[in-house]
Amino acid sequence: MSLNIRNANLEDLEKITHLEAESFSAAEADSKEAFAERLQLISDSFLVIEEAGELLGYVNGPVVEQAYITDNLFRKVEANPLEGGNQCILGLSVSAKAKGRGLSLLLMEAFEQQAQQKHRLSVSLTCHEELIHFYEKMGYINHGRSESTLGGAEWYNLVKPLVFV
Repeated sequence: MSLNIRNANLEDLEKITHLEAESFSAAEADSKEAFAERLQLISDSFLVIEEAGELLGYVNGPVVEQAYITDNLFRKVEANPLEGGNQCILGLSVSAKAKGRGLSLLLMEAFEQQAQQKHRLSVSLTCHEELIHFYEKMGYINHGRSESTLGGAEWYNLVKPLVFV
């Protein structure tokens, strides 16, 4: 079976919300309402990966002026500019049954390529300490502890500068 990466739409909302709950603690997981808003406002930076019509993962986030993610982005987003800015990743998730197949890497590569094509300056994300090495292997640079307090957890800023294509 072949994998398909595409922009998400509102028809994916239930499956995305389910994957989010599977991947993040209740304190860290985004709400169904937050995803609905993102699907309406930033579907151009919300990708899903599927196989035989089954949604296996997603990556999403808004484009902002600053390089780092702030907690308010998890509550409210605005439509992305057509070009420029910094692409943030608010969430990356792959179904437990599809882990170990490299789907996170495929999603990240597609997301970064899309950001390059729109002349974004960087892609940034926050992650827990145990995931820093995973993102560093993809070229992300650890900028240290984040100011984020989402879910009462400790987060780290990782940024990957982009080269325009």
